[in-house]
Amino acid sequence: MTVQENYMRVKQNIEEACKRSGRSIEDVTVVAVTKTVGIEKTREVLASGIEHLGENRNEGFLPKYEVIGADAVWHFIGSLQTRKVKDIINQIHYLHSLDRISLAQEIQKRAEHCISCFVQVKTSNEETKQGLEPNELLPFIQELASFDHIHVVGLMTMAPHTSDEEEIRTCFQMLKKLQQDVQALDMPHAPCRELSMGMSNDYAIAVEEGATYIRLGTILVG
Repeated sequence: MTVQENYMRVKQNIEEACKRSGRSIEDVTVVAVTKTVGIEKTREVLASGIEHLGENRNEGFLPKYEVIGADAVWHFIGSLQTRKVKDIINQIHYLHSLDRISLAQEIQKRAEHCISCFVQVKTSNEETKQGLEPNELLPFIQELASFDHIHVVGLMTMAPHTSDEEEIRTCFQMLKKLQQDVQALDMPHAPCRELSMGMSNDYAIAVEEGATYIRLGTILVG
């Protein structure tokens, strides 16, 4: 299957999930996770009509950025080490993994423009998952008010790898509720209207529960 064929099938699934939940497909942005593929496959992704690309390591992102540059909207979706912020922060449009003040401080120091950030929240009990605990979220976002290079556009989470659909759905519902709580505070630095959740194995559920950005790797690029 080509990326184009995969994307057509994914769009159909998104449309069906939107119909089930009374949403518009226009409200859902597909971020193609190109971290495991080379530049030619990444070009194929762009040619299929997807302009949002997700990378999770500097080593994979920078060579692609040098070739593709402004032809894509770049999302950094992996955990970002503080010492590596300076290498990529001015090349990306979105960061999906803001989870600590030390990282925010380094972004504030190094960024030359305002970075659209998703705050990462841990909504499952899996030990391997990263992110803020739900009860840490509001104080953290309030503390970011003085960081003028950080714009909190939304929240991000990763559901557990399980076949239990209700467990997955509960994680996404929790993030939606937290997003609404932050949005209700009407903070200029944190409009928090977006939800980055859902990957290849659970994106239809994520769309049903309100995802506005879904991060798809295997199902698109193989």
